[in-house]
Order: sequence, then C-alpha cells, then structure tokens
Amino acid sequence: MAYADQEMSGTRIFAIIIVALIHIGIGYLLVTGLAYSAFKEAVERVTTVDIEEPPPPEEEPPPPPPEQEVAPPPPVAPPPPINVAVNPPQVQTQQNIPPPAPPALIVPPPAPVAPPAPPPAPDLSRGVSPDNQNRWARRIQEAYPSRAIRREIEGQVRVNVTINAEGRVSGCTASGSADDILKEAACDGMRRYARYNPALDRNGNPTTGSASTTIVYRLN
Repeated sequence: MAYADQEMSGTRIFAIIIVALIHIGIGYLLVTGLAYSAFKEAVERVTTVDIEEPPPPEEEPPPPPPEQEVAPPPPVAPPPPINVAVNPPQVQTQQNIPPPAPPALIVPPPAPVAPPAPPPAPDLSRGVSPDNQNRWARRIQEAYPSRAIRREIEGQVRVNVTINAEGRVSGCTASGSADDILKEAACDGMRRYARYNPALDRNGNPTTGSASTTIVYRLN
C-alpha cells in the first residue's frame, strides 16, 4: 500500500512538472510574441517614414551659336538715265568732197656701198720646160743599145713623159715605128738623164706636168 502511494505520488509530481513546463512554454510564447509584435511595429514606423527626394536639377539650355557676320550686299548703282532725243539730229551733206591726201612717201636710206672686191691674184702657173736638153739628149744617144748596134738598127722614138715637182721623169711611154729595143732604151735614158724645170700652179708652187720629145738613134 505504501509502495502504491509512493508510486502514485511520483506520477503526480511528474505530471505537475509537465503541466508547469507547458504553462511556462505558453507564457514564453506569449511574451515573445508580444515583444516581436512591438518590435515589428516599431520597425515599420521607422521604415515607413516618407522621405521626399529633392527634384533633379533642371538642365541648362545650350548656349546660342555665335552670330556670323553677314557681309552687307554690294551697292547697286542705279542705271544711267537714257536720254531719248525727241528730234533726230540734222544730217549735213557736203557737195564738194575733197580728194584724199596722197600717201606719205617714205624713202629708205641708201644701202651701204660694198667695198670693192680685191683684185684677183696673178696667175703664176706655167708648164714644164727642158733644162739643158742638148746635154742630156746627147747622153741618151751615146747610150746606144749594144744589141741595136750589132743588128745595125736605127730609128726615131717619140716619147711622152710625166715630170714630177722635182723636174724628174716619173713616167714614160714610147711610140713610133722604131724597133722595141730603141723604144725601151729611149724611156730608160729619159728616166736616167733628162731634167726639166717643173710646172707651177696658179700660186707659183711646183706641181706635176707632162712633156714630149723625139730621140734619134743613128749609127755613124
């Protein structure tokens, strides 16, 4: 019985503790809920304050563009007055028209007189001439070819010679009816012994010329 009373009293105490804890929790919830409501209301009052933002500043209008100087218009001259002749001018006619004046005669100055031409230079030209022909002709005849002497050949040989500026025979040709031995001997003798005065040109300078002569071959 006593054990049963003790067990019942323990259970009762536990139940009382549980009920007390429940009341404590309910009270805590009530307290904390009221505090939270008060705190929320205070925050709402603080956060719901109307703050009026100032209006944005008005933008300044852009400055006006600089005024450009406009050149004044050029002056316009008034048109000249037009004189309108009411009566046309009278035309005067001249019966006697004078003859036109003769054109001026311009005489050019005389041309300068050309100096007289110098007189022509004297002509100093001349032909060749033999120099001591008898002496060199005798020497040519004395050089009688031995072949012609042995064959007793005689004759006359006509020779045409060319004389250089020194008066010597530079060329010779023989003609005629004489034997060829005499023709050859005549040209050979002319080259060796003949002497001439050379020809002169217009200015008197020695030049080439020509001459002709006859060589006579005759046995004594």
